[in-house]
Amino acid sequence: MLLALEKSIDGTVRLEDFTYHSYKYMYGAPELRKNSVAEAIRRLREKGYLEKVINGEGNAILTLTRLGKDFFGKEGEWDGKYRIVIWDIPEKNRRVRDLFRRKLKKWEFVSLQKSVWVAKRNITKKLKKLITELEMEELIIVIETDDPSLEKIKFHDK
Repeated sequence: MLLALEKSIDGTVRLEDFTYHSYKYMYGAPELRKNSVAEAIRRLREKGYLEKVINGEGNAILTLTRLGKDFFGKEGEWDGKYRIVIWDIPEKNRRVRDLFRRKLKKWEFVSLQKSVWVAKRNITKKLKKLITELEMEELIIVIETDDPSLEKIKFHDK
């Protein structure tokens, strides 16, 4: 369920659309039974990952809460600072390097060069935690800046 919301453009999905067309959100997964969807939604709402909102047309909309967004690394509205990540992870640590690159892509970083990536999202805490977990503190640098020259970068803003 969270994966479906994470794949939606803005973290919301119409309940009936997900119920009747879940395969669109799960990339080919078999159709889900309504009672399974309802139970998953109930559990996720109880845990604080989802909230139900009624829009102006009276439709029930499911949306990720702050906790749900944090789960997918979607927290951090832009605070006017760019995060620049520079690394030099050697070939012998290729798996770590590939994992790190995948995380940066997931967190909407844009590659300026092979080992220089930039993002507008306030993700520094999560980024530094990942670097520590990977034990790559000596090989990865994180810089925060509000340098206006970075405005020309084409970010994947939604």
